[in-house]
Order: sequence, then C-alpha cells, then structure tokens
Amino acid sequence: MNENYLTTSHGAHVGDNQNSLTAGEFGPVLIQDVHLLEKLAHFNRERVPERVVHAKGAGAHGVFKVTNDVSHYTKANFLSEVGKETDMFIRLSTVAGELGAADTLRDPRGFAIKFYTEEGNYDLVGNNTPIFFIRDPLKFPDFIHTQKRDPRTHLKSPTAMWDFWSLSPESLHQVTILMSDRGIPATFRHMHGYGSHTYTWINQTGEKYFIKYHFRTNQGVKNLDSSLAAKLAGENPDYHIEDLSNAIEHGDFPSWTLYVQIIPFEEGLNMKETLFDVTKTVSQKTYPLVEVGIMTLNRNPENYFSEVEQATFSPGNTVPGIDVSPDKLLQGRLFAYGDAHRYRVGANSAQLPINAPKATVHNHQQDGSMAYKNVNGSINYEPNSFDGTVEDEQAKSTNYKVTGEVGNYSYNDDFYTQPGLLYNIFSEEEKERLTDNIVASLSLVENEEIKKRQVEQFYKADKDYGERVAKKLNLKI
Repeated sequence: MNENYLTTSHGAHVGDNQNSLTAGEFGPVLIQDVHLLEKLAHFNRERVPERVVHAKGAGAHGVFKVTNDVSHYTKANFLSEVGKETDMFIRLSTVAGELGAADTLRDPRGFAIKFYTEEGNYDLVGNNTPIFFIRDPLKFPDFIHTQKRDPRTHLKSPTAMWDFWSLSPESLHQVTILMSDRGIPATFRHMHGYGSHTYTWINQTGEKYFIKYHFRTNQGVKNLDSSLAAKLAGENPDYHIEDLSNAIEHGDFPSWTLYVQIIPFEEGLNMKETLFDVTKTVSQKTYPLVEVGIMTLNRNPENYFSEVEQATFSPGNTVPGIDVSPDKLLQGRLFAYGDAHRYRVGANSAQLPINAPKATVHNHQQDGSMAYKNVNGSINYEPNSFDGTVEDEQAKSTNYKVTGEVGNYSYNDDFYTQPGLLYNIFSEEEKERLTDNIVASLSLVENEEIKKRQVEQFYKADKDYGERVAKKLNLKI
C-alpha cells in the first residue's frame, strides 16, 4: 500500500492539490472545499506577528482625483464626477523578504491602496506586475513556502524555488518578467502598479463591465541592474523606503495615473479562459486603456507601526458599483486576506484609525480583542424592531449565471504563448540580461533534472529563449 499520499492535517487523502473546487469550469470557488480553506487558514497563521508575505514596505497618504467621466461604467460614488477627490493610503512592499530584508532584492512589489470613500473603504490590492505566478489559491501556500526559508537550514532555497516553477508551467510568464530588467524597480516611485485580477464595474442601470486596473507612474519607469541592486542591498537595505519618504518630505510628490481596460460583460464571459486567469494579460490593442484619474502621494505617516505595519487591505473590501470576478485566485484572496488580518492584527483591526472608514459604520459586531467601538445599548442583532438599520439594495453583489458540475477544474493550458510574445519584444541586450539573471539563479540548483525541466519550459515559450539558457548552463536538452 502506498503510504506517501498527500493528506489534509487530519490525515484524509487529497484527490486534487492543483485545482480548487468550483461551481462549473468557470464558476466561483465553493466554500465546501475544506482542503482549500484549511491550507489558506493554516498558511495565514504560520508567522507571528509580521505579515507572511509583503512583510516589509513603505506607506504614504495621498489623494485620488477623477480626471475622466466613467460614471456610465460604474455607480461607485468616488468615481462619479470629474474633479472629485478621495483620500487614500498606499502600502508599497516587497513580497518574499522579512521585515529586515533588503529593498532591492529581485522580487515583485506589492501595490495596495485603500480609498476612504463616502460609501466605505475600497481596497485595491495588487502588484507592480499585471500577472502572477499561479492562478489557483490552492497552490498559494506551496508557492510562498518556496520563496521563504528552508525549514531545515533556514536559508533561502533556489532548489525549492525552481523546482516549484518547473513543475508549475503557469508561472513562466511571471518568471520571465521577474528575471528581466523589470524585476528590480529603481524605487517605489518609478514602477507601475496593477490590480492584476479582473474586477467588475456596475453602473446605475445595472449594466456590468469587466475591468483591469493599470496605475502608470508619472515619474517614468526606472529599474536597477543586478550589480547595482546588490551593492545597494549591502549599503542601504532600506533604500526604497528612504527614497519615498524623502521625496514626499521634500515636496516632490509622486503620482500615478489610473487607467482601466473595459471589457463588456458578455464579451468577457466569452473570453473567460484568459480574463479569469491571472497568469495572463488582456490585449491593450483590443481593449485600450481608458483614463480614470490621478493618485498623488503627499503626506508621510506620523508613526510607522500605527499606520504602515497595522494597515490592513483586502480585495473583499468593495463599494457599490465595484465587485469581484470568478478569477479563482481572487476568490481565494477574498477569504485569505481578511483572515490574515484577524489573526495578525486582531478581530477589530477595522477600528484602528488607519483602517477605519470615514463613512459611518452600522453593524452588530462586538467584543473580541481590543474592541473599543461596541454597539451602544442592547441591540446587537439584525433584523430588529429598534435601531432602524436596513439593507441597501444598491450594495447587492453582481448577478451572473453559474452552471456546471462541482469538480476540481483546470483550464487553458496554453502557458507559453504570452511568455514567448513577451520574450520577443525584448531587445537583444534585454534578452542577454534576462537569461544571465536566470542562469545566475538556476545555476545554484544542484539537481540536474530540475534545471532541464525548467529549460524545457523556456524552450516551449521560444526556442531561442531555451537555447540561450541551456548554452549558458552547459546543458544538453
């Protein structure tokens, strides 16, 4: 009898550890997927007290100003008219490093924004890349384990990292970005930001549109080469945090222009294999960028711990006129982010000043650690005959048809077309630097099978891509 089956923490055998349980092939993730919930809940409790991911970062206050009328696409109040301004807070971070890690490591950057709107807080939690390494939340804890420290040696493990990537071909697109010139931003100010996932906008008449968010830096994109990044990591590991703080302190306020790609709802459902897969991008030629507004950072935090470290963000914090999509990784994040905050900061983290909405709060939640805004009086339930709190029909979630058999589904296994297209827009010099960066990391892996398996992934994206890496590694494929 095979005793090496993958199991849950209770010993039950796992039938599928690659694909979450969904309602049909493109339906939302089901809460009955206890294996997924167990993995995410346990993963959120692996570190005390720093964030499991995005542990180190910078924060700043600012304002978002609408510059283009998008009210016919969304009824969100803070986007309702040109010139409207909304206070916001941003946290910019590295992903894999700990609180003391260097800012200039090759790593994606977190790009999390909290808009303090009149209808409640709206959180947009993305990265500086339009895609991600994986597309199913079931794989997220495993992926992050490969980016963290080896449980035996407490050292970073290139072997674990490349082993996982070579066995997860959906990661190739993001790996190509990470290892390219785009992999190390010069500063937080000189990088774009993205919502990464697909979201939904709903207008006053109930029309729905799928949305992709793009924040374009108005400082211009600048990146660091590996040698300068390594030098800065040793000389000033807080380089990015210092740069942002100094710029704002000196009145050089950084800004980003927000654009969106707008995909009509029915059209989007017909391209769901791309639209709901966060490892893929949507063509800007087909769906061009539409300007929305400008975000300007104009005030540094007064206290880092109170404002940056205790700031919490969740893609589940939406406002009327904005909703999520069936993107599986996004669906998993709706649970995981809020659960991480409840564990790390506490059940009442939303009462902290940095997280508290400027809109009035009416609910019946009470007690728990550090509750200081409990419901007044004896009414702590709903419905009731006394306090007049009612539901808002305008705040209901997006309606769309879901059909299909419950099962663990994979979809769209074309993992290579977009990485190949990306590779071929690079110049000759950029291709050389990309493959040099890959080889510098992959050469640290002693297992030859892992190297060969990863190089085969590069070959499938583009023959030249694979050949360059294989030659530099002295591999025969």
